[in-house]
Order: sequence, then structure tokens, then C-alpha cells
Amino acid sequence: MLYLIGLGLSYKSDITVRGLEIVKKCSRVYLEHYTSILMAASKEELEEFYGNKVILADRELVESGAEEILKNSETEDVAFLVVGDPFGATTHTDLVLRAKQSNIPVEIVHNASVMNAVGACGLQLYNFGQTISMVFFTDNWRPDSWYGKIMENRRIGLHTLVLLDIKVKEQSIENMARGRLIYEPPRYMSISQCCEQLLEIEESRGTKAYTPDTPVVAISRLGSAGQSFKSGTIQELSEYDAGEPLHSLVILGRQCHELELEYLLEFCDNKEKFRNDILQDQEYFKPAPWVPPTEEEDED
Repeated sequence: MLYLIGLGLSYKSDITVRGLEIVKKCSRVYLEHYTSILMAASKEELEEFYGNKVILADRELVESGAEEILKNSETEDVAFLVVGDPFGATTHTDLVLRAKQSNIPVEIVHNASVMNAVGACGLQLYNFGQTISMVFFTDNWRPDSWYGKIMENRRIGLHTLVLLDIKVKEQSIENMARGRLIYEPPRYMSISQCCEQLLEIEESRGTKAYTPDTPVVAISRLGSAGQSFKSGTIQELSEYDAGEPLHSLVILGRQCHELELEYLLEFCDNKEKFRNDILQDQEYFKPAPWVPPTEEEDED
């Protein structure tokens, strides 16, 4: 059996009881180590807690060496551990499909992820639209395919969750070209860098999916003892030091419920200004007022 087991957001003990019981009995335990990290637990701490050896699975192993993970899974119990929930990344869906194609039985053990824990900032989950990912820009690669999704969300009044890039066990272009297995130090995108990239793309696009004054909420170290939130505008948070990772951001939709607003006011520096920023932002994409049809239009 192949087990995909969610670990939750932060602590070694965030794993469910059922998940822990499964891990203890597995012959091999892989920890997916590139879409996210468990903030408050090291590999060694997990091994001690699980009573089992943990194999770190980088992007290359999961995406190109899935056969190694699936090897003998039809006769052995193999666990694939994912920070958050197993289906928080499309890569893991691919692993499940590969297993099923090989007639390997699969069982999923779910857990909390940023996709539902984001509600801790006070925004209501059913008011969220499409989630986007913000990657690190380079000198010659500045992708903006996510821009249209923000526009679509904002047009219908929905919030946009922005997942910030992390780089774990990544190679430089030079080392990759030369075939040298030398890896760069881990990098985690900050709130300020994400906001700077948002502003850069809006300036180049110029169609106002959002503006520098659009309200946003910074979410830092979600699910840990150091969890924190900060509300303000994109411009304001482009200068915000959010501290240690991990981070994510929410771009507010055109519609903000009064209860959501009251919650967000606890996280801003100037409540009156933030309330006004919300009211001003609601004018964007505001539907035109309804006008009764004329007699001629009725006849048509």
C-alpha cells in the first residue's frame, strides 16, 4: 500500500493519530521536501517521534524518480509524507495516478493546510477564489500568468490566496549546465518581495487588476507559535519585514464582509485609513447600477 499522509503545518505532533500509526509500521517513509517545510521540526526530530527512518524526497526524486518511491509498494507499506495536506500540490496527484496505473493500492490521510487554515486571518473561506503561486523573478524570467486569475477573482469580489515561492535544494544555472551537484542555500520569498513583484507586473500590465492601494493581508508562520498577520495596502506591505518564513499573502476581493473587516482591523497600523482603503477598493469592478429596460428593449 502507498500511503499519502498530511503532516499539518508546523509541529511534529500535528500529524493525525491514524497517520502516526501508519508511519510507524511502514518499511519506507519519504518526506516531500520542496513544496513546503515543517517549520518547527527537523528530520531528526521526526525520525525520533515516528520511530522510523525518514528519507528526504526532493523535486527530482518525486517528479523524475517516482518509480523508486513506488518500488515494491504492492507488497510493502510505503509512506509519502506531505507538509499540510497531500493534495496541496499537483505533483502528489501525479504520484497517485502513477500508483494506480501500476495497480498499487493508495490510501490518503488528510490534514490541515494553508488552504483552510488561512481562515485564521479573519477572511471567510467561501469568499476565496483561485489560488496563485508567486515565484522568484530572475533577470530574464518574470512570469505573470497568475495576473489574469487575480483579475477574475477581483471582478466577482473574491479574495486571492498567494502562495510564496520557496527554493530548497536548487542548483544555479551555471552548476546545472556543468552537471555539478552543488546546491544553493534555501531561500524563502518574503512578503515585501511578493508585493514588489505584484507592483512591477501591474505597472507593466496597466489594466488595474489591483493597484498599490489595494488591501492585502500578510500571513506569517501559519499554524506555529509565532503565527502573525498584518493588514495594509500592497504598497505598505512592500516595505514590511514579516520576519522568519513561511509566508503567504491574501489580496482582498472587491467585496469585504463587515465581519471580515472588523477582524482585519486588528492587524493594521491605522484602522481609519485601512477602513477607507477597503471602501475605496470596493469601487473597482463595481457592477453598474441596474437600469430598467425601455419599452423598445422590452419588445425586442
